[in-house]
Amino acid sequence: MTEYGRGQGSEPWHPQDPLYGDQGWGQQAEHGQPAYGGQGQYDPQQPQQAYSGDWGTGQQPGYGQDPGHGYGQDPGHGQDPGYGQQSYGGQQGQGWDNTGAHGQVPYGSDPMDPYNTGQNAAYGGEQPDYYNTPGAYPPPEPPGRRRAPEPEQTEWDAGPDQGEHAFFGGGGDEDDDDEGRGGRRGRGGKKPKKRRSGCACLVLTVIFAGGVGGVGYFGYQFYQDRFGAAPDYAGAGNGETVTVVIDKGADGYTIGQRLKAAGVVQSVDAFVAAQSSNPDGKSIQAGAYVLQKEMSASSAVDLLLSPKSRANLTIPEGTRNAAIYKLIDAKLKVPEGTTADVAKKEYKNLGLPDWAEKHANLKDPLEGFLYPSSYAAAKGMKPEAVLKDMVERADDKYEELDLGSRAKSLGLDGPWQLLTVASLAQAEGTSHDDFRKMAEVVYNRLKPGNAQTNGMLEFDSTYNYVKGQSKIDLGLSELRKYDNPYNTYYYKGLPPGPIGNPGEEALKGALDPTDDGWYYFISMDGKTSKFTKTNAEHQKLVDEWNASRNND
Repeated sequence: MTEYGRGQGSEPWHPQDPLYGDQGWGQQAEHGQPAYGGQGQYDPQQPQQAYSGDWGTGQQPGYGQDPGHGYGQDPGHGQDPGYGQQSYGGQQGQGWDNTGAHGQVPYGSDPMDPYNTGQNAAYGGEQPDYYNTPGAYPPPEPPGRRRAPEPEQTEWDAGPDQGEHAFFGGGGDEDDDDEGRGGRRGRGGKKPKKRRSGCACLVLTVIFAGGVGGVGYFGYQFYQDRFGAAPDYAGAGNGETVTVVIDKGADGYTIGQRLKAAGVVQSVDAFVAAQSSNPDGKSIQAGAYVLQKEMSASSAVDLLLSPKSRANLTIPEGTRNAAIYKLIDAKLKVPEGTTADVAKKEYKNLGLPDWAEKHANLKDPLEGFLYPSSYAAAKGMKPEAVLKDMVERADDKYEELDLGSRAKSLGLDGPWQLLTVASLAQAEGTSHDDFRKMAEVVYNRLKPGNAQTNGMLEFDSTYNYVKGQSKIDLGLSELRKYDNPYNTYYYKGLPPGPIGNPGEEALKGALDPTDDGWYYFISMDGKTSKFTKTNAEHQKLVDEWNASRNND
């Protein structure tokens, strides 16, 4: 007889079996036959609860009743093999006929659940514990009949077609979903998620593809910027010319930006690389250049180094403003007189220093401030821009030479007079070696009470300036009769202002004159000048010069 208690099988029951809790199932019966299909018995000391429902009739004796009946004894329906003998899934037993046909389903709503009493409880809900084993709920099933766990509901349920139809087929109606999974809803108690519609999925696919494409594009750009070759045109340009102005002191990156903005090069990095690889790349000068659009970076560097591309306006030393205005008009391809008109109207807005303002009887307030140098000047530029660049260059040079503080030491009123002296030396000198001597002549003649000239400068250049000419053969009668503040044959002292634009050497000559006692000078061949200290020596040279020219 099977003992209700601990089995005496060859293997001990496993107290830590997570499926069975504290009671050991799987104990061998006293005679070696497995009770309950090889599973251990309950301890009789535990309180027993009647199990409602007879297997076959609905009246099953409760566990723990008289063992005389034996497991599987059914007084109303004969012998029923015990749990250890009855097979679930095809063997004969009560409720099945000899042909295997199932005559009646005596179980509740679920014929596959032998423990169901007809009262379905929702998963996760509270159910009675028939075996008083809280750790082993739900009750274990007999061997061979343990049901596979219900598949866990997830956020995405592919359905019977593994997702293909549900995802792309457009099915998503609740009626269809209820019909296909009604049983699952009944047992699970959860309403299944709706299927995704085909349109929504298509939109998501497009968005996803666009995102991937965007990430790929920016990734490629990042790679190109960091590791790829800089974009560059090929060839020497497309034939369309453009003028580019390079500022003084501009570095390669700044030049590259200017060229890229004008459409000359494709990228700044390509130009910087080409400039660095060229041995003469760092010698690019400031100025205006005529280039072509869509040039390779190396071609642009070569052209910037070539004098042929220069669109600069070069102002020679001593050039008067009137001549400079005409040069600017020609370079900018504007009507003649345009720049002169701008200078007359806008001279106060072009950057003149304070000491250059408020001088009377000036023929041109900008005279002396269009500093001799090379400037960017090309078609499309404004005259104001060119003039302002020239004035700025003059201001920088005059500040560099410190005209303001040096004027007083030379007996002058200020930098304005010093600039005027430099313009006279520039106009009368025939070489750079003359400028210091020529400046001494001016300072000596300006000395009050000098016995040689009595304060008269008598420079032909001042008369020529006011007349707008450059004549050499001038008669004394003509020179001494013309009443004009600029005519130093008519008025003592310096003219009202500069009579041209002196260069750096003339400025330095005015700042550092010789001290040899020169009062007179004459140019015999137009290339060199001869200086004398007395009027008698000077008159001798004048007679020689007149004889060479057959002058009376």
